[in-house]
Order: sequence, then structure tokens, then C-alpha cells
Amino acid sequence: MLHGFIADELAGGAWTDDLADPVSPLSSPDQGTGTAVLERPETEEETKKDDGGDADRFAHYVSKERIAESRMTGRPVVALCGKVWVPKHDPSQYPVCPDCKRIYEEMLH
Repeated sequence: MLHGFIADELAGGAWTDDLADPVSPLSSPDQGTGTAVLERPETEEETKKDDGGDADRFAHYVSKERIAESRMTGRPVVALCGKVWVPKHDPSQYPVCPDCKRIYEEMLH
């Protein structure tokens, strides 16, 4: 019987001897070898998916297939310049993103 074993050991002094022994890890459980907890401050990780609005003023280069897929699924697209967004506006109403244009021209040469 497990409960009887624990009671017998305590009565026999095996556990109490360990508590009195300064070398025993049971005598000072906070000061021996074992598992330590490293405290570190909590930080919130923020994934930046836009540039604060500057890129919202431009029409970006994205493949037509990706635009069509995004309109059907609602998933964001990634432009050549790295801008991540869900297209919702008519791009003809905005000037072309200079970074997208530069990257596209570099790809052609």
C-alpha cells in the first residue's frame, strides 16, 4: 500500500533525516541544483505589414493572378516592393509606386 509506505518511511525518520541534513536537497529546496526559472519581461511582437500609410498612396505591381485570387479569398497580396495588403481600390486612381517600378524595370534588364 503506497500510503502505508510513506507513513512507514516518515515514522522511521528517513524523510526527517533528509530535512535536517544540510547537504540534502530536501533541506533547502530553493538553494540546490535543480530547475531554475529565468525571469524576463514580456514583450509583444508586432508584425509590421505596412509602412505606416505611405505605400497606400500608390498603385503597386502584383500579378493579375494574385489580384484575382485575393479578390476571391480576401487574402493579402505582396507587391514587388514588399507592401502587403488586401487590394480594394482602383489602382488607376493612384500613381505607380516608385519602388515597384524600379524593381520591375530591373527585372526586365
